[in-house]
Amino acid sequence: MTGNRVVVYQGPGEVSVEGIDYPKLELPEEVVRGLGVAKQAPHAAILRIVTTNICGSDQHMVRGRTTAPVGQTLGHEITGEIVETGDDVLFHQIGDICSVPFNIACGRCRMCNEGKTGICLNVNPARPGAAYGYVDMGGWVGGQAEYVMVPYADFNLLKFPDREQALEKILDLTMLSDIFPTGYHGAYTAGVTTGSTVYVAGAGPVGLAAAHAAQLLGAAVVVVGDLIPERLEQARSFGCETVDLTQDSELAEMIEQVVGEPVVDAAVDAVGFEARGHGRGAGEQPATVLNDVMTIARAGGSIGIPGLYVTGDPGGVDENAKVGQLGVRIGLGWAKSHQLTTGQCPVKRYNRQLMNLILSGQAQIAKAVNATKIKLDEAPTGYQDFDRGAARKYVIDPHNMVPA
Repeated sequence: MTGNRVVVYQGPGEVSVEGIDYPKLELPEEVVRGLGVAKQAPHAAILRIVTTNICGSDQHMVRGRTTAPVGQTLGHEITGEIVETGDDVLFHQIGDICSVPFNIACGRCRMCNEGKTGICLNVNPARPGAAYGYVDMGGWVGGQAEYVMVPYADFNLLKFPDREQALEKILDLTMLSDIFPTGYHGAYTAGVTTGSTVYVAGAGPVGLAAAHAAQLLGAAVVVVGDLIPERLEQARSFGCETVDLTQDSELAEMIEQVVGEPVVDAAVDAVGFEARGHGRGAGEQPATVLNDVMTIARAGGSIGIPGLYVTGDPGGVDENAKVGQLGVRIGLGWAKSHQLTTGQCPVKRYNRQLMNLILSGQAQIAKAVNATKIKLDEAPTGYQDFDRGAARKYVIDPHNMVPA
């Protein structure tokens, strides 16, 4: 092979599909220099991309709301077919179709051994944890592409047991790389269990995934809040209750109208740092969702925070927000003895079990997030539509492998 094509950030609001070198079984220079590890990667595999998704986290970069440089390759939600392996890959073969966790992990460090694969110590010299195609995450080439290199393949790859079955369910299985485990992590760490009442802030793809995960965990009622009517309609399409946050009513009042009391057992922040205030015409208020979920989560409850918060936001509403310092009412959470869980989802903690739910027909995640197939060259349009609030999860099909 002589080439590859990948989606590239070209400045605020703009992406393009560019030609780059075909991947090699080598680690990024940033990792090699920063961590002093060997460049050659006999533990790696090269995958032909079957599906790769546009994520809300990508949108933060594309909006110019991170420190991502022009030229940053994009894409961390990857499902692919192995086309080449290094000599040290023992348990995966050419032709296997696999899900790739978005968080890159070595499988050998203390964090990986503790199951905390979102904060691996050996894949990013800047800080714990790495991801494909993301700013400050180690310089790994993005997976919204035709081909991608996956390091430590035996540890990172989740092989689907049957190729034909995998292709039939690929629009569901593609969600295993990030969005489904991330949504599940949000619901699980919020303590959702049989009979729970649950509030999910945000009806974007992660919020919808968290809502579906809450249903799978046995929630009695799942309430989803958002500002966009199309997204609220999508949440209702699979059995969620909704609250329209453009209304001037207090969130607790709207929750009480649904569940009979102004609190819920568990709450999930699936919005993150670009949160907007409630009511018509409200502007950006980056701490509003965190304060909301502490307000309506019952005393002793838990809050899952899969929504992204960053340490560098050039578009922040004030100097504090630009460095991730927000006006969070931590005293409220302390007084109510809340437990908060933040950070990257450790995908490997959940992806095999969630795969089994998909293959058995118990989980319908593609339906929940309205998975919509597009071509690689349609990625710029997909980004634009997603940015406008389309209630869709865009799935890129670079090699026309997704069944019609």
